[in-house]
Amino acid sequence: MQCSRIVFAMAGLRDDFFRFVCQTSSEPMGIEVQCAHGCVIVDTSGKEYLDLLAGIGVANLGHTHPAVVQAVKTQAERYLHVMVYGEYIQEPQVQLARRLAEVVPAPLSVTYFTNSGAEAIEGALKTARKYTGRSRFVSFLGSFHGDTLGALSLGGNPLYRGPFAPLLPEVTWLPFNDSAALGGIDDTVAAVLVEPIQGEGGVRIPHDTFLPRLQERCREVGALLICDEVITGLGRTGKLFACEHWQVTPDILVLAKALGGGMPLGAFISTPEIMATLSHDPPLAHVTTFGGHPVCCAAGLASLEVILQEQMPRRAQERGQEFLQHLQALVGKGGLTAVRGRGLLIGMDFTSPEATRGFVQRCFAAGLILGWTLHRDTVVRLAPPLIISSAEIAHAVALMREALSEQHS
Repeated sequence: MQCSRIVFAMAGLRDDFFRFVCQTSSEPMGIEVQCAHGCVIVDTSGKEYLDLLAGIGVANLGHTHPAVVQAVKTQAERYLHVMVYGEYIQEPQVQLARRLAEVVPAPLSVTYFTNSGAEAIEGALKTARKYTGRSRFVSFLGSFHGDTLGALSLGGNPLYRGPFAPLLPEVTWLPFNDSAALGGIDDTVAAVLVEPIQGEGGVRIPHDTFLPRLQERCREVGALLICDEVITGLGRTGKLFACEHWQVTPDILVLAKALGGGMPLGAFISTPEIMATLSHDPPLAHVTTFGGHPVCCAAGLASLEVILQEQMPRRAQERGQEFLQHLQALVGKGGLTAVRGRGLLIGMDFTSPEATRGFVQRCFAAGLILGWTLHRDTVVRLAPPLIISSAEIAHAVALMREALSEQHS
């Protein structure tokens, strides 16, 4: 697929971007996007960028996958928003919820749809408090769960929490991947929130005993285990859900990013018993206007079917191993000290923030999109579309090798 040429009438598009669109960093990447397809983003000058971030794990099937685009078109012609969440029976919403129930770990089977991952986290936290009657939460240092007030309250980096304090009380942060610290979870805890693999924390993969022991501890004290699979879900790590690597079944599973196939969609999924708590004392205990939007659910269903039919988790595992082997050969060059990953979620460690930044900037200039993680400025994260080809991996590695050879830090 090639992008059709579009002539932009507004020569001042970049100026208007900085003037009218709220800026959250001093150095946005600033690509003026003309179109995107597969693993490629094309700017308005016609320059192509190989996308190794996939919109931060959103475009698991690549950009504008034909099945997703067709589903969006078809549903948009039927109806858009018709009623707030949970009142009308909307076919795309019901079909996606049913399909998710067939593939998530049992006994999870009931889905609440949201617009984003942070919203799904908020719903999961409310559900845990109401179901258990407890108020305390446990999270982990280095974690990231979103930027709404409740989600931020459990984030594991005080740099981002501090300016917005006071946040939710009764939150405890334990060291990630430290089974000895799990005694800090007791019978006052409503829920423990964990990423099976920490993304923004630097692609931190736990040892094989940590998550099973965490699940065991939660069951011992009656706390709910919430797995945040916003970045790791839907095949990214070589399993449909990352918790499956350790045979762990959470009480609540949180999804977003890739769930909508490029459309905004999040979800938290649990058992009928736990989710029933949202319908009484009071009724409508959790409501949303746009959650489960029919166009987004149609896109999500189309995306999920492709992921399953084309065995994308297995593809992610195979391409991830291939990518890691190529990257291992670059260790020692230009400040690169180590690489690690699970499936197509890969972390590259550098000696310093300066070396990391220089590498990312040179790759970007060469047409390669990647970036460092929010909480670790010495880690470059790769999360390319799961459809990435061997030829595209080889091209990316060649550009990285050149960028590392130019590294002086």
